Amino acid sequence: MKTTDYLGLDTGNTKKVSDKLQNLLADFQVYYTNLRGFHWNVKGRQFYRLHNEFENLYDEVADQIDEIAERILMLGETPLHNFSDYLKKNEVKESGVVKSGDEAMKLVLDYLKIILAKERKIVELASEVNDEGTVDLITGYIASQEKTVWLIASYLS
Repeated sequence: MKTTDYLGLDTGNTKKVSDKLQNLLADFQVYYTNLRGFHWNVKGRQFYRLHNEFENLYDEVADQIDEIAERILMLGETPLHNFSDYLKKNEVKESGVVKSGDEAMKLVLDYLKIILAKERKIVELASEVNDEGTVDLITGYIASQEKTVWLIASYLS
């Protein structure tokens, strides 16, 4: 028994949406790993505040990773789960060790720019094929990420 049989969605269309979600999942996994690195390695006068902020961000992203993977499953596909697969599909790149809080925050803005652009394309595609579940999931992320962008841009200005 397939979930998609009950969702009323065309499996050809759900495959297209799932493929885009796989790419987003790869970016989220690398983004998450980078956030963990920033949490561990940032130093300086803003350490305490940034240490906590990076923890809040990676906790949120961990939940989103799970939701994206579950959505891929609901659409009848299997989510990627190997980092080697993520590194073939990601656009968000690994950061390496970053100790400067400002540099780390600038990188977060760069990552969110990539992620937001992908999410908007997913919303467009999912809307075209009447996949309201994916639209709802991703638009919630967009709203939260736009606020994060605003907060970080204000912090850096």
